[in-house]
Amino acid sequence: MRKLTKREFIKIGAMGVSGVVFMPGFLGGCRTMPKVTVPSWVWYSGGRDEKKIKKDLRFLKRSGFTGIHFQGGLEQVKTASSLAHDLGLEFHVWVISLMARSAKIVKEHHDWYMISREGISIADHPPYVGYYKWLCPNKTEVVDYMVKRVEGLASMDHVDGVHLDYIRYPDVILPVGLWKKYHLVQDREYPQYDYCYCDDCRRKFKEQEGVDPLELPDPPKDKAWRQFRYDSVTRLVNRLKKMTEKYGKKLTAAVFPTPDIARKLVRQDWTCWNLDAVFPMIYHNFYEKDIDWIEVATREGIEALHGRYPLYSGLFVPAIAPDKIQQAVDFAMKGGAKGVCLFNFRGMTEKHWRDFLD
Repeated sequence: MRKLTKREFIKIGAMGVSGVVFMPGFLGGCRTMPKVTVPSWVWYSGGRDEKKIKKDLRFLKRSGFTGIHFQGGLEQVKTASSLAHDLGLEFHVWVISLMARSAKIVKEHHDWYMISREGISIADHPPYVGYYKWLCPNKTEVVDYMVKRVEGLASMDHVDGVHLDYIRYPDVILPVGLWKKYHLVQDREYPQYDYCYCDDCRRKFKEQEGVDPLELPDPPKDKAWRQFRYDSVTRLVNRLKKMTEKYGKKLTAAVFPTPDIARKLVRQDWTCWNLDAVFPMIYHNFYEKDIDWIEVATREGIEALHGRYPLYSGLFVPAIAPDKIQQAVDFAMKGGAKGVCLFNFRGMTEKHWRDFLD
């Protein structure tokens, strides 16, 4: 049998992930097949089509991927994690953490949600979009809820780790590239976007610092109040890390692109977290940056971590032209990344795959 050209292989692979059945015998007979050139992960939303999930995971394995952050229902997680285990793909369950849009949780646990500096519950009046409803990490009930969720996933067979997303506060300032979309100019921290001022946060901060945050002369500029909120997320993450360690599993997180941006926009001090790896979402277009910013942002994260754990640069596929995808990877690796992670599997076109795989 003749060898497939790179173009022919990608075409077959793309057909497979879009619904046409793979031909294992045909592909298996090829001596050389294009594969990723660096350690690569992908964010993957599973859906309910188990046949499709199986095809996609086989394609990722054939393409040389390291692992997958998988989002789906429990049955899909069981099926996908078992297949990933058999294939040798590392499998982490992708968890939407502190953002909780469930009508059931809103109804039964309304008091778990954050309160703005204006005194309004985010459950009743979410900023930006209707689903932006966030739980407060300073509430014991919320911490217990998150620990229980993570334990349930970490205890599952064939699950290698838990991947935390939305493990932060809501954006007090949106990335500048999104201002036009929401018809905003956020030149400072406005009260309606500033969280959390619930009774628990106010009480705990007053016990720690001797003052109610609402009585501060200028809450956004108060260093202790900022640090209090950084620490509230850090404590939660580190508590979850102990739970995953209990089951011999890993804990990773999707975070904002650089340590400074993460602290400023979403109270996320991720260089202080206990993790096994971090996946900054270096979505250059959100910040009106050129593609070479991927290298700059990656390097900032690497230098701040001081080798504590590996960093994989998250790449926003819709903002990267197919013929630039390999350039984006190169910038990440020049910045010191361990590898890359694609957002997301569905966004990769045949042309993207052709240039991404070597």
